[in-house]
Amino acid sequence: MNRDVGISGFAAYVPPYRVSLKDWCGWTGAPWDKTRAVVGNSFRMRGPRQSVYTMAGTAAMRLIEQYGVDPDRIGFLGLGTESSTDNSAGAVIIKGMLDDGLKARGLPPVNRYCEVPEIKHACLGAVYALKYALRYLALAENDRCAIVISADIAEYARGSSGEPTQGAGAVAILLERDPKLLEVNLRCIGSASSYRAVDFRKPVLRNLIRNQLNRHFQDLPVFNGKYSTTCYLDETLHALADMQRRLHVSPPEYYHGLGAVFMHRPYHRMPLTAFALSYLFGLAHESESGRDELDAYCRSAGLETDAVIAEMRSTPDVLRLVREGNINEEVYPLSMALLKDFRAGHVFGELIASRMSLGCEPMKDIGNVYCAALPAWMAAGLEEAAREGIELPGRDILAVGYGSGDAAEAMPMRLVEDWQEAAMRIGFMEALAPWQTLSRSQYESLHDDGEARGLEDPDNGFVVDAVGDASNTAFSDEGIEYYRFVG
Repeated sequence: MNRDVGISGFAAYVPPYRVSLKDWCGWTGAPWDKTRAVVGNSFRMRGPRQSVYTMAGTAAMRLIEQYGVDPDRIGFLGLGTESSTDNSAGAVIIKGMLDDGLKARGLPPVNRYCEVPEIKHACLGAVYALKYALRYLALAENDRCAIVISADIAEYARGSSGEPTQGAGAVAILLERDPKLLEVNLRCIGSASSYRAVDFRKPVLRNLIRNQLNRHFQDLPVFNGKYSTTCYLDETLHALADMQRRLHVSPPEYYHGLGAVFMHRPYHRMPLTAFALSYLFGLAHESESGRDELDAYCRSAGLETDAVIAEMRSTPDVLRLVREGNINEEVYPLSMALLKDFRAGHVFGELIASRMSLGCEPMKDIGNVYCAALPAWMAAGLEEAAREGIELPGRDILAVGYGSGDAAEAMPMRLVEDWQEAAMRIGFMEALAPWQTLSRSQYESLHDDGEARGLEDPDNGFVVDAVGDASNTAFSDEGIEYYRFVG
């Protein structure tokens, strides 16, 4: 199997409909300082003529145009999402949209001999699609490329704890042999998965019970915040441990050699917590040098090192918390106490926060985009590094994906020579530029009914042109969306 496969480009699309979290705090009485520090500054919402497919199609069209992709080279077109509204067709919907858009541009359609899978596993669907696409390229006999699109709509009930973490958007990724941006070490990707029951789910039965299956379909999740955080931390720790085992590396040495780290980010603070905790866990599994460093942190926090190491080397049964009805229990109490003290030290700032700083500010303005969260952060961070001429401490890049339910993937990557040229084409900041800040009445109406007064239609990309309503023996298209390319 060839190993010279990886990422050659990114392109993003987010809707122009923006909700300021500072405004939202004023509407709801939530504390702005805490919301800004933990969550971010704003989030985006889909418009009345938008769906997960229109966003995905627009991002893919931008990718083709920004990188001059020959449509005839595309042999794999994958969609990673948890917001699809058709339980039969998947990425082939996007392929049809692209063919129309390409025709409008005077270009040939996507190759007829193209795989078009849709992959679903909460926020991890796009990472799984990325792995499948890389395997496709590693085995392909001709000069094909692949495109993976991550697209999602994160909606939560108004008044719920998840409301400020909403978002919508899509990111398309160009994958090739001899990549122009990032080479992915396909053999050493770490994987982990565990069934966690009520972590974060979207049962269709819930919508039937609540009678929400209507023309404004909202796939509102069932979630348990504290328990979901526990699941995220536990599964990413296991995926990272599996990756380090495959790489045959010392965790501290590997972490110190990284140029940048990107992780799934449901909100701003979560990935910082996960990466810092993984560093401390790595020390617990190290030899004498790691033990000495961990011992210093434990003494600073007033904790017994042997007890902390024993906890870090344990394998807690997280699902037990559900069975016993105690989902707020902390499964790593000593480790979390250690982390609290570790955050205040210089190592956290120099090693953890510094390697996760690229792209953080623009990510605070789009909200949680589920499958697209990790690719969006990578796109924003690499573009920032290229545009600002930032010298990274190393060429190794770590990307960690996570999907509730739950599963995680830790992907070791490496920047190729002259990666800046491809990064300069990403256009992430340009994708964020058009926005219309919503008023309270516009936000509430768009959230609850899918419509709002005074919204401006998107001026480029794909829109929903019509929804079929015929249901008879001669012709039936009830509920099927028809799309139109704008611009």
